[in-house]
Amino acid sequence: MSRETFAPSLDDIESLAADAVANLPDLFRQYLDGVRLVVEDFPSEEVQRDMQLESPFDILGLYHGYAVGKSVDLSGNLPDTVYLYRRPLLDYWADHEESLEHLVAHVLVHEVGHHFGLSDEDMHGIEDAAG
Repeated sequence: MSRETFAPSLDDIESLAADAVANLPDLFRQYLDGVRLVVEDFPSEEVQRDMQLESPFDILGLYHGYAVGKSVDLSGNLPDTVYLYRRPLLDYWADHEESLEHLVAHVLVHEVGHHFGLSDEDMHGIEDAAG
């Protein structure tokens, strides 16, 4: 997407994320059937408070749910959800050289990593090892 043309909408970000999911290996995609993908402009006030964010721009995405193999089947339990935050993503994109497609895919994969039980430290180690 061109930076000069327009500010991508919520639907545009959701489409990029859906493409990223479609490009995941089958082994990973099969465990994402029940995981919702939600794109919002900003994290909720509750998320900002719970994560002790100084600004709503301090988070690009969030996974909320139980890791694969640790799922709990409770009545009234909300589905596992990956949130992507459009405005923080666009702000980051404007300040960096990577494409919006790459950024959305990177954040999505990071949040999917949490669905598989990986910590932030685990994922940084994997990224570092991959170069």
